[in-house]
Amino acid sequence: MKKPRNFRDQPFSYHQELDLVIDNLSNLGQGVGRVDGWVVFVPYALPGEKVKVRIWRNKSNYSDADIVEILEPSPNRVEPGCALFGDCGGCQYQHYSYESQLEWKSRQILEMLRRIGGIEFPVNACIGSPITYGYRSKITPHFREPPNRGNVPIGFQKADSRAIVDVPQCPIASDAINEKLTELRTDLRRGKHSFRRGATVVLRDSDQGVSTDMKAILTTKVGDLSFRFIAGEFFQNNPHVLPRMVEYVVSQAAAPGIDYLVDAYCGVGVFALCGASKFEAVHGVEVNAKTHELASQNAEVNGIGNCRFELGQAEAIFNHLDFPSKKTAVILDPPRKGCDKQFLEQLLDYGPARIIYVSCGPDTQARDAKILVDADYKVMAVQPFDLFPHTRHIENIMVFAKG
Repeated sequence: MKKPRNFRDQPFSYHQELDLVIDNLSNLGQGVGRVDGWVVFVPYALPGEKVKVRIWRNKSNYSDADIVEILEPSPNRVEPGCALFGDCGGCQYQHYSYESQLEWKSRQILEMLRRIGGIEFPVNACIGSPITYGYRSKITPHFREPPNRGNVPIGFQKADSRAIVDVPQCPIASDAINEKLTELRTDLRRGKHSFRRGATVVLRDSDQGVSTDMKAILTTKVGDLSFRFIAGEFFQNNPHVLPRMVEYVVSQAAAPGIDYLVDAYCGVGVFALCGASKFEAVHGVEVNAKTHELASQNAEVNGIGNCRFELGQAEAIFNHLDFPSKKTAVILDPPRKGCDKQFLEQLLDYGPARIIYVSCGPDTQARDAKILVDADYKVMAVQPFDLFPHTRHIENIMVFAKG
């Protein structure tokens, strides 16, 4: 192949082949090898493997390469469950035994806390999903052009590329979603739905079946409670492990001496309402008006009277909160970017006795954890959950107590 015009020639030439031993995984799920200390990232290579790779990009402090040949495979390498694995960018670990995936996710949490947060604390074994295929209750296929124009791919983005891989079926999605996906793809090809350009569509599984309406109000159960939520909005999409994670979060919040609960970034109220019976009173806050309305409806539908929800920014919750801080636990479940500085400042000014930090971005969680530790909070537990088997994503729970 012709060398790209903007290719950087050092330290390796274009398509130079190297033999590498993989000693780690990056937080993007890529194998990490080194040549005289220089890092080379290799997608789909596993720790302990010796691989022949071909360089395709040199950056200022690392290089990217593709596997040419696996010279010494890992004993933990397994056959992927999807024929599109390695082409579709949705999964990174289908070729890795599930036990090994869980071990590496715990290790990566440990390394991020150490490297980003300067925190040394043992990480509990990652709690896995009871099923590792067919678990997802939501997928969002994409297409770049109107799908009735020829053979336009309908699926997910290719790894390290903007190209779309055509995905007729997704093995990590529920059976009901895959059945609906076949029907939806046929309708899209036939022009049943009108599109002038590319778009993203949703398939969301719930108690009502599979919906393709982004704005639909759906219902699902978490434990014994029923929750209404918006199909296209955030709601955890592994219902098989979610109840156990919620139970863990609530149990850590309901420590001896804690009578009140604050649920910041509360969404439709899952943590607040599932924990309400363990506290005298619960207060949640949500920035999205429709989601806030659904949280209040969920409290009413489930007959929970000691929980109130406020519409506004998370940091506004402390302005008129009447819970005594020494008897209050706060649950944080921010977006991937973590908590903003203003919120953390007001949280620390309030000084709750206990903080349970739920995160889908362990790197930003580690950053925020350092701020909490520097403000005299002690780490009490670090517990990862695997809501997304076969992918690089990790949900992590950190528990803090005021020193």
